[in-house]
Amino acid sequence: MPTKKDIVKDALEDLSKINFKKFCDALVDRRGDRKVAKNKVQDKDFMDVTNVLVSSFTEDETPAVVIELLKSIKCFDEAKNLEDLIAEHFPKSSASKATAATAAAAAAAGAAGETTCSSEEHFVDKHRTELIERVTNIPPILNLLLKKKVIQDPVYEEICDTKGNPEKMTKIYRQALKSGICAKDIFFEILKDKEPLLVEDLEKKA
Repeated sequence: MPTKKDIVKDALEDLSKINFKKFCDALVDRRGDRKVAKNKVQDKDFMDVTNVLVSSFTEDETPAVVIELLKSIKCFDEAKNLEDLIAEHFPKSSASKATAATAAAAAAAGAAGETTCSSEEHFVDKHRTELIERVTNIPPILNLLLKKKVIQDPVYEEICDTKGNPEKMTKIYRQALKSGICAKDIFFEILKDKEPLLVEDLEKKA
């Protein structure tokens, strides 16, 4: 059975060169009491960085830290894969709680007959044109996308500075949702909260 350290090491090894660099930068910039100095990860490989993570955060805490950082650099699929592996091998681990909660919520929604994002074509892709044209409650949507780390400050500011709601929405699609299914799922949940009548109307047309 692999250790948590082994799983994290494999996850970092699978990152592209550019994403691994982004990950190391995000690790150095990470807020919190336990800081990682730049010289500990600069020009290091995935094995060295894994050792730094474990020594800085303990082996038990490292998967959750790595998942957080992967999401911050928009590697949502990689973060989800790591969550799934931790949940599979360490079901009682804190890093697996989010995955378990998501699965439970999806099961509950299915039992209640609610619409989910599990269809072949994602809701936000299927209704792209209508959403770009009709979403108006953009400031709180952007705030939540930033809070949930789907976007970062530079993208947030660029979209805020863009004139016109359709233009803002177009940039959300191009810059926030291109990273994968997890970003789209988060966006869909935000839309249900901030644009419930619009989502309901579009679901009736499906």
